[in-house]
Amino acid sequence: MSKIKVAELFYSIQGEGRYMGVPSVFLRTFGCNFTCAGFGMPKGERSTQNDLVHRDIDKFKTYNELPLVDTGCDSYASWDPRFKHLSPLLQSDVIAERTMALLPNNRWQDEHFIFTGGEPLLGWQKSYPDLLEHEHMQPLKEITFETNGTQSLHKDFKDYLIKWSNKNGRTRESITFSVSAKLSVSGEKREDAIKPDVIAEYQSVGHAYLKYVVANIDDVHEAVEVTDMYRKKGFNGSVYLMPVGGVENVYYMNNRAVAQMAMKMGYRYSDRLQVPLFKNAWGT
Repeated sequence: MSKIKVAELFYSIQGEGRYMGVPSVFLRTFGCNFTCAGFGMPKGERSTQNDLVHRDIDKFKTYNELPLVDTGCDSYASWDPRFKHLSPLLQSDVIAERTMALLPNNRWQDEHFIFTGGEPLLGWQKSYPDLLEHEHMQPLKEITFETNGTQSLHKDFKDYLIKWSNKNGRTRESITFSVSAKLSVSGEKREDAIKPDVIAEYQSVGHAYLKYVVANIDDVHEAVEVTDMYRKKGFNGSVYLMPVGGVENVYYMNNRAVAQMAMKMGYRYSDRLQVPLFKNAWGT
C-alpha cells in the first residue's frame, strides 16, 4: 500500500480557474521545488514571514493552527521542511476513507478530486494510482492537478492516467492540469519556472490551462511573453490572470485591476474565492 505525505485533506469549493465554484476534495501534498518568496514583496525582495512563524513553532500543534501570511507563498507549511512534522505520512486506503467521510452523504456526486501542494507532481506520482484505484474512488469522474508546470510525468504514471481516463465513462477531459506558471513576481528564476515542453506533455494526457498570479501591468506583459513561449511548443489551452493576495487586504488591493487587465488582454480572469468567502483559512 502506497503512502503520501499529506499537508491537508479537505472539502471545499474550487476557488480558482476553470472549475471555480465546483465542490471538490483537495489533497494537499507536502513538498515543492519552489518557495515563491517574492509574492507581495517589492521587486527583488523576499518574504521572511514563514521564518517568523517558525520562531513560535512550539505554539502550534496542528497545521490548522498556523497563522496566515500576507507575503510569500500562502501555503508555506506544505513545503517548508521546518513544518513537515505537521504533515503525516498516510496510506492510500486511509486517504480514500477520509475522503469519503468528507463528502456529503459519504458518496461521490458532482465533486472533483484535486491534487495540490506544494507541488503534487514532485515526489508522489508513483503513489497516486493506488489511491485512485481504491474502491471508494471508482465513482470519481474528474481530477485536477494544481501544478507549477515544471515536473514531467513519469512514464508509468502517464500510462496509468491515459488508462484511467478511458474507464467508467471518463474521457480525456476528465483530467485537468491547472498550471500556475511562476512569473518573476514569485521570486523564482524563469529558467527554473518556465518549462514549455512539460506543458505540452500534460496536453497529451488531459486538458491543460495556464493561470498566472499577477500584481501589475508589468506582470501581465511578462505573462504575454511567457505564453508565447508555451504557444510555440504547442500549448493551445486557455490563459487566466489571477490577483496576488492570500489575505483580504492584499487581495482587494488588486483584484479589480487584474480583472480589467485580463479583459484588455483578452485573457480570462480567475478569482480566488477562498479569500473573500473563507478568508483563505487552512482547509478552504
